[in-house]
Amino acid sequence: MRALIMMFISILVFSCKNEKQNTTGQEKVESKTDCHPAGGRSQILTSLDTTSNQSIATQKNDILISKEINTSNSSYTDTPDGMVLIPSGQFMMGAKGNLALRREYPRHPVKVDSFYMDSHEVTNAEFRAFVEATGYVTIAERPIDWEELKKQVPPGTPKPPEEALRPGSLVFTPPLQQVTDLSNYFQWWQWTNYTDWKHPDGPDSSIEGKDNHPVVHIAYADALAYAKWAGKRLPTEAEWEYAANGTLDDPIYPWGNKDVNALPYECNFYQGRFPNTNTGEDGYVTTAPVGSFAANGYGLFDMGGNVWEITADNFDEEYYSMLSTTAANINPKGSDRSYYSANPYAKFTVIKGGSFLCNDSYCASYRVSAKMPLETDSAMNHVGFRCVADISK
Repeated sequence: MRALIMMFISILVFSCKNEKQNTTGQEKVESKTDCHPAGGRSQILTSLDTTSNQSIATQKNDILISKEINTSNSSYTDTPDGMVLIPSGQFMMGAKGNLALRREYPRHPVKVDSFYMDSHEVTNAEFRAFVEATGYVTIAERPIDWEELKKQVPPGTPKPPEEALRPGSLVFTPPLQQVTDLSNYFQWWQWTNYTDWKHPDGPDSSIEGKDNHPVVHIAYADALAYAKWAGKRLPTEAEWEYAANGTLDDPIYPWGNKDVNALPYECNFYQGRFPNTNTGEDGYVTTAPVGSFAANGYGLFDMGGNVWEITADNFDEEYYSMLSTTAANINPKGSDRSYYSANPYAKFTVIKGGSFLCNDSYCASYRVSAKMPLETDSAMNHVGFRCVADISK
C-alpha cells in the first residue's frame, strides 16, 4: 500500500503536470499526461530494491496502542473557534477551458447548505493534542501488513523486502542530476522508513519549531480519526470546492484569476525548475506556516498550495459524468464507488488544493477545480487536511 503510495504520490504530483494557465483567465493544459502512476504506496513498495537509492532506515520506533477515540457531535449552533461560516449557495463545479484531465469534466451546477470550515489546515500542534489525548498511531507509524498490501497490487506481485514493510512514508527528494523525463516520478519520490508526521523529512528530522505548519504524512483514516475526536468531519469535495471560490464568481484560483507566478505570490507553490531546484522565492521550500498568505473571501487560508487536503469523497474518475449538468445537484457526497483506471486494485479518496510541489511546468493543481486521487492508506509529505462542521438546525 505504501508502495502504491509512492507510485500514487508520483501520480498525485504528476497529474498536475503541464496544466498551465495564462493571465487572461482561460485555463490551458499543454499535456494530457495524468499525474498518477498505476498505484500508490503499494506500487512503490513492491518495486523497491534494498540496494537502490531508496532510503531504508534501520532505527525502530515504539508503536503505541491507540486508545478509544471519543465521539462528539459535529453540529454547532455558534461558530466554533478557528472555523468560519460558509453560507449556502450554488456554483458551477468542475473545470472550464481547455483542460485535458477528464476527471474535472463536465462542469455541473451544485448547491450546498451552509456549514463551518476550519480557517486553516490542521497544524502539527493541533494533531499533537489529538495524539496525546488518544494515543492514536498514524498509518505511517505502523508496520505494513503484506497480506493486506497484496490486495492492492496485481496477483502474483512479489513480496517487497522486509525492510520496506517497516513503518514509513513517501518523501519528495530532489534528484542531484538534471531531469529531462518528467514521467518518471521514481526519480524524486523515495520510500523512507520511520518517516511520519513527527519526522516529516526522514527519521532524523523533527517538527520542532513547526507547531504552526500543516501536519503531513496523514492518511485518510488518520484524518477521519482526528475529525471524529474534534467533533467535526471531513468536507465533501463539493463543499471544499465551493468554499475555495470564496466570494468570487467562478475564479480559476482561490484568490481570483491573477497568474500564480505574478507578484506578490498568493500561495505556497514551487518556483524554479521542477524537480531539481525550488528557489523558494515565495519564502518556503516545503510547507509554510498556516496563514502565511492572504485568505480568500470567506477567510480561508491556503485553499491553494501548501499541502493537498483530504476530502470525504471516494475518487471516481467518471463521477462527474453521472451528475446532472442542468439541474442543481444538492449537497452531493461523492460516488458510491472508488474507481481509478490507472490502479483498479486500491481504494482512493479525492484530495484538493495542490501543494508546495505544484508548478506550472509540471503540476498546476492550485486551481479551484483541480482534484487528484489519494490511495486511502497512503501518506506523504505534501498531504494534510482541514475539517468542517454542520450547523445545528
